[in-house]
Amino acid sequence: MRNILIALAVTTILAAPAAATPADGQSFQQLMDDYWATLLRESPIAASQAGVTTYDSKLDEVGTAAMDRQAAEATALLARLNAIPAAGLDPANQANRAILKRQLEGAIEGNRFGQRQLLYSTLGSYHNTLAGLAEQLPFRTRANYDNWLARLALIPERMRAYTDLSVAAARQGYVQPCVTMTGFESSITGVIAADPVKSRFYLPFAAARPAAIADADWTAMQARARDLIASRINPGYQAFDDAYIRDIKGKCRALVGASALPGGGAYYAYQVRQQTTTDLTPDAIHRIGLGEVARIRAEMVALATKSGFATREAMIAEMRSNPKYFARTPGELMAAAALQAKTIDGKMPSLFTRLPRLPYGVREIPAETAAGNTTAYYQPGSPDAGIAGTYYVNTSKLDQRPLWELPALTVHEAVPGHHMQIALQQELEMPAWRKYTAFFTAFVEGWGLYSERLGIELGIYDTPEKNMGRLSYEMWRACRLVVDTGLHSKGWSKAQAVAYMKDNTALTEANIDAEVNRYISNPGQALAYKLGELKIRELRARAETALGPKFDLRRFHDAVLGQGAVPLDALEAQIDAWIAAEKLRA
Repeated sequence: MRNILIALAVTTILAAPAAATPADGQSFQQLMDDYWATLLRESPIAASQAGVTTYDSKLDEVGTAAMDRQAAEATALLARLNAIPAAGLDPANQANRAILKRQLEGAIEGNRFGQRQLLYSTLGSYHNTLAGLAEQLPFRTRANYDNWLARLALIPERMRAYTDLSVAAARQGYVQPCVTMTGFESSITGVIAADPVKSRFYLPFAAARPAAIADADWTAMQARARDLIASRINPGYQAFDDAYIRDIKGKCRALVGASALPGGGAYYAYQVRQQTTTDLTPDAIHRIGLGEVARIRAEMVALATKSGFATREAMIAEMRSNPKYFARTPGELMAAAALQAKTIDGKMPSLFTRLPRLPYGVREIPAETAAGNTTAYYQPGSPDAGIAGTYYVNTSKLDQRPLWELPALTVHEAVPGHHMQIALQQELEMPAWRKYTAFFTAFVEGWGLYSERLGIELGIYDTPEKNMGRLSYEMWRACRLVVDTGLHSKGWSKAQAVAYMKDNTALTEANIDAEVNRYISNPGQALAYKLGELKIRELRARAETALGPKFDLRRFHDAVLGQGAVPLDALEAQIDAWIAAEKLRA
């Protein structure tokens, strides 16, 4: 469940330096402390992942009552914040204040929409989040295992609340589109393991017994876990599946756009602001997308011609169909992904002077969600909790997972993309709430897409097919600007969106279908990638022009990532200040 107090911010600016007032600084520090304490209390899972053990035996609450309580808490905090003038704070806290203000305002506004009740989709669902929790928590002490058993005991109640919330939402007309929900039941029943030992919930107890736990105690804990899974958790998941089939599935909606839901137009406008941290309208974004599609398409045509193909389409058809471009087994795909990741690791010092200490691993996307999921994704770790980041790779439908897309995929999801940016943010000197909750989508995903272009400088696109894969991935994100706005503000059907993606990208059919389902299920989120990347590229070009031969790419990247994720206008102010400082330094 995405706690509304951890909602992504919309827009902010970094205020100009002013004379600091100690009293204001003390009041603001207390406010930030109270905000962080509220976040931890309301989201025990986030607390555990941040290394705070106070709530390790608890789970986040589910339901509109909890959402409303959190919104009320955010409202009270915002009133306190507004009473503290920015001019009375030092420059660092002026930035913290601006970001916190937008965090709170975004959370309060988001709670006004009935769409808050939709905690399930083919993109990701609450029941799958629960099933994957053990992979995101530390298991080193006796307390870790005792707390996991306590959390397992709470899962049946949370599943009941989730079921009630979803059924009530369906009665109000808040449902997912029919075309995106094909086979959704398998994401529920796939979690149910007839043998509890094979359940994902049992994962901590499937490992070797920790030395700190006596053999008899370990045996008893394992038995307790098996009993909870077999007698309470599995039935809870089956009850949700039954309710989905009986009370929700038949109410799915025919229209795919956000406007098909109550208040959908206002909700999409909110999502666009939230995800892009800009005031761009859907029409303006659509036009930007069309321009980018035309530019990238021309580059793809030139590459195909240079590679000896008569047309761009001929090269893409060859890349989509030739068996040599596809792994034959999940293990082969994972081995290729791991090798690609380690190859890039060795090149990272050429792009940065500071690298994060936290490592990352490579795993397969869980089987119960893989078929309808994206090609890959990143799960943040936590240096405070002692958890590595994870680059998840989709090993289902192997004939749809070409090896030529691995270079662009890996630089985006692992390094220098998401793992680099998020792990570094968690190590910066800044308030804990910014380290763990300020993840502005336009910055985070914009950096991920920008990292794909960095693959050129890393030399990883060493064949025409890999370079076409990079261009296809950039085209994919450009198409998102057209397709997302088309679906949610221009009345496009899913078929129109799929046809547009197929015509312009080199993505395989399964990937395109999963991606369009994603845009339908999460309006506005897909807009962040290209808009964020364009801003970073614009700022790099500005810095290169202003600094000339004194421009240092490694220092520029350090500057972009040096304040963690921020809204795009704040990033622009940040880089302008860096350029001025670099001129003086040089």
